[in-house]
Amino acid sequence: MSDPYATLGVSRSASESDIKSAYRKLAKELHPDRNRDNPKASERFSAAAQAYDLLSDKTKRAQFDRGEIDGDGNPAMPFNMGGGGMSGGYGGQRGGRGPNGSPRDFGGMGGGEEADLSDLFEGLFGRGSNARGGSAGFGRQAPPPPPRKGPNIAYKLAVPFIDAAVRANQRITLSDGKTIDLALPDGLEDGAQMRLKGKGRPGISGPGDGIVTIEIQPHPFFVREGDDVRLEVPITIPEAVSGAKVRVPTVDGPVILTVAPGSNSGKVLRLKGKGFTKKGGGRGDQLVTLQITLPEDLEELSERLKDWQHPGNVRSRLGL
Repeated sequence: MSDPYATLGVSRSASESDIKSAYRKLAKELHPDRNRDNPKASERFSAAAQAYDLLSDKTKRAQFDRGEIDGDGNPAMPFNMGGGGMSGGYGGQRGGRGPNGSPRDFGGMGGGEEADLSDLFEGLFGRGSNARGGSAGFGRQAPPPPPRKGPNIAYKLAVPFIDAAVRANQRITLSDGKTIDLALPDGLEDGAQMRLKGKGRPGISGPGDGIVTIEIQPHPFFVREGDDVRLEVPITIPEAVSGAKVRVPTVDGPVILTVAPGSNSGKVLRLKGKGFTKKGGGRGDQLVTLQITLPEDLEELSERLKDWQHPGNVRSRLGL
């Protein structure tokens, strides 16, 4: 008969936290994956799991402490049920002598009438017990803990900004040297995790999983804003004044953008469907902010503008 307290190495007054901590320590130390050449460790691992199963259950622990069940979770015998029978009175006519003066037998352990012990067993072990069949748990060990899968393996995957936006498949190398093509989900966010079923370490009931953490790399000129992509595009003074068609990059490749005559710096143009893929489908937009850029050599421009004055007060809205 095992003592679950001794198995886990804790005292009878141990708290739930102490019991859990002791079990985790033993489980880590004795896990079969770490002790492949030590069958004793596997036996101790199972025993620790069974002890924890009993002591982590408040009802079972109380029953064990009162002596109602043993360390295997079986009902404790209230008296010796071995051979030799029982003698003496037990509840009036259910003991002592029969009507003809002969000793009354229990359970057919001798001549005479057979005694009905069902009431006694129901009182000791609960309903469903009887002298012949016992209860559902009588004489039966607690089921062993379910076998565990192997540990998971953590991976980090750096995804280029444009690939994340258009959900381009990514190739990842696993710990066993094999490579797989990973399909990115809609609405992919930096730091998102993807689970690769069965791509972890081996275990008793199968391998664990691979957990892939996504790291979206920054881009030299694109900036993400929700599902949209922002971009600042320089334009010249003539393009701003007279209008123009300029070539601008997008995550899907370059496109031609129309700049209207008289466009100021800060004006935002929208390119539909050129952003990140949204959760549930569809794409965000690309927001293009125009920035008028002066030439490095201002001498010629200054000469051209020498006699020109801007009409009106450009800072009037500031109250100046």
